Amino acid sequence: MTITEARDSQSDLTGKGGGIGETIAARIARWAADVTVSDVPTHVADRALLHILDCVGLAYASSNFDFAKRALAAVSELGAGNTPVIGHSVRLSPRDAALLNGLLVHGLDYDDTHLAGVIHASASALPTALSVSTLRHLPGKDLLLGYLIAMEVSSRVGAAANSGLHAHGYHPTGVVGAFGSAVAAARLGGLSAQGIATAQGFVGSLASGVMEFLETGAWTKRVHPGWAAVSGITAAQFAKHGFESPPAIYEGRFGLFALHTPLGHGIDLSKATAGLGEDWELVRVGIKPYPACHFTHAFADAAQILLDTHKFAPSDIESITCLVPEEIVPVVLEPAANKLSPRSDYHAKFSLPFIVSAILSRGRFTLAELEDEALRDPEILSLAAKVAYEPDPNKTFPKYFHGEVIVRLKDGRELRHRENDNRGSEERPLSREDIETKFYDNMSIVSSRSHAERVHEAVMGLLQEEDSANFAEALRG
Repeated sequence: MTITEARDSQSDLTGKGGGIGETIAARIARWAADVTVSDVPTHVADRALLHILDCVGLAYASSNFDFAKRALAAVSELGAGNTPVIGHSVRLSPRDAALLNGLLVHGLDYDDTHLAGVIHASASALPTALSVSTLRHLPGKDLLLGYLIAMEVSSRVGAAANSGLHAHGYHPTGVVGAFGSAVAAARLGGLSAQGIATAQGFVGSLASGVMEFLETGAWTKRVHPGWAAVSGITAAQFAKHGFESPPAIYEGRFGLFALHTPLGHGIDLSKATAGLGEDWELVRVGIKPYPACHFTHAFADAAQILLDTHKFAPSDIESITCLVPEEIVPVVLEPAANKLSPRSDYHAKFSLPFIVSAILSRGRFTLAELEDEALRDPEILSLAAKVAYEPDPNKTFPKYFHGEVIVRLKDGRELRHRENDNRGSEERPLSREDIETKFYDNMSIVSSRSHAERVHEAVMGLLQEEDSANFAEALRG
């Protein structure tokens, strides 16, 4: 369904059933009001626990960085509360805890990604479900369900935009994450389908997140998922008390897609609800093997494979060419000066030349390659200056996040490798062992192994937990 078709159907709005005039928000609300934990396939629930585990490890790791300390100082001045924060001893209000937890999960840009929606859905879904479930002392299974509801809605709405949000300068994680959070918070808050629909209409006026951070590597992107969680929780409370909101918030004349995607962009509104409740989007959410923008991962793997296979030295390299889908150029290749010499770790996370060069220089790309010493490494920067890009003639983006790297050596050899689908995608998911190794590696930055094991046990036992408040306590530092 296009925006025009959706507008034409508004004359037949009913807000009930599955008729042609039913809004997207109403359809989502009916599903969210009716779905139960027993409707969730076992493999989806099991995978969801691993995603939550990944989020918790990242939140702990982030707490060691300056951006997290400054955020904690800022939020703490707004007042205390009873809701725990992951990896910290502080307690905040439910909304402030969600804000900080979202920042901690997303702060290292190492969190999972729904590739079709180009959204870090967990970074708003988990903080929302955690705060609301803790506040209401809901069982762990309800927390998991709320998390999955938020994941489904955010991922689907993002996919419906077909990369249009990025094309218009919006960060989907902040924008559509708010809608998933509103639905989850409303459901966990005990609202009816009508209330859940109202929450979506309300949160449309709060959803935000702009991409201007790319120009300087500014920290604002880190706040987007936490603010999405705050917006969703706020919207649910207003809906609970009968505050009216517009029903056609997605497809309306001034709705989400009309205002947040370029005119004429090929959005597909049917993706927001097609197969809802039967086809779970969580299985399409990829857990990251690299602490960088997901657009760069296939290129990182390609560079690593070339280096491991051919054993050349950085001094052997004449030039490097990356074949890229044009959609990612504004994010990871422009402006060129910023990408060739990143001024901060966050700048570097969105620099394809820097990431490829770091791997070819050091044989890896980890959090260590984002330290100041690496950002100033003359060998990495010299290689980055040799990186050029060309349009990929075999593009399958955004269905697949692919990448091809061509290394030309001074002895005349041309080496090339293509990754048709990034590691961590639906068709190439990281194994449980991979995810747990990543979790323990991240936890080790700030935590003992014994504490990490207790946190691991709490996450994997979430479905048996009778009170989510106990779970939140187990996640504290």
